[in-house]
Amino acid sequence: MTPQLPYAALHQIFARFAEVEPEPKGELEHVNAFTLLVAVALSAQATDVGVNKATRALFQIADTPQKMLDLGEAALIEHIKTIGLFRNKAKNVIKLSRLLIDTFGGEVPSSRAALVTLPGVGRKTANVVLSMWFHHPAQAVDTHIFRVGNRTGICPGRDEITVERAIEDNVPVEYQARAHHWLILHGRYICVARTPKCGICPIREWCLYPEKTA
Repeated sequence: MTPQLPYAALHQIFARFAEVEPEPKGELEHVNAFTLLVAVALSAQATDVGVNKATRALFQIADTPQKMLDLGEAALIEHIKTIGLFRNKAKNVIKLSRLLIDTFGGEVPSSRAALVTLPGVGRKTANVVLSMWFHHPAQAVDTHIFRVGNRTGICPGRDEITVERAIEDNVPVEYQARAHHWLILHGRYICVARTPKCGICPIREWCLYPEKTA
């Protein structure tokens, strides 16, 4: 496994990320905490682009848990049927909407433990919501971040929890709040799976990947 980069290198890497993109943003479209939660839940095994196409019209008419319940599962399915696993996801969105009303007063809770009690919401989804809406330095590790972390040495680990902990333990604290966005965007557009674009990589000089491309 790739070794963990030292503090000095990590500080330079994230300073470079901040220089290139001072305010990185998540790419899922939303209008409030509830629509963000739904969008992230729908994005499992789907692309952000695909989710955004499906939810633009949906969120115009169902942007609260009660409105989602009023819409109903059948109508929700019609909106999201272009997204993978749409039937199961529709069931979970309706169930989580009911639970938000019954247990949390119709509001999206701001704790990880509470979020993961919602149907279809795992640790990664909870961390995205905590990071993007509540501005908590939660590190949601997806396939992009797992790949970047292990390939570069920024946050190596054998599983998602280990990579998450490596970010929390090693990335300088002043960069923690934006680390998730920088790493996912880097993995999505530069440090891609098959042939990483090392020639245009802003952190190439610190990366430990031995098979760099031109």
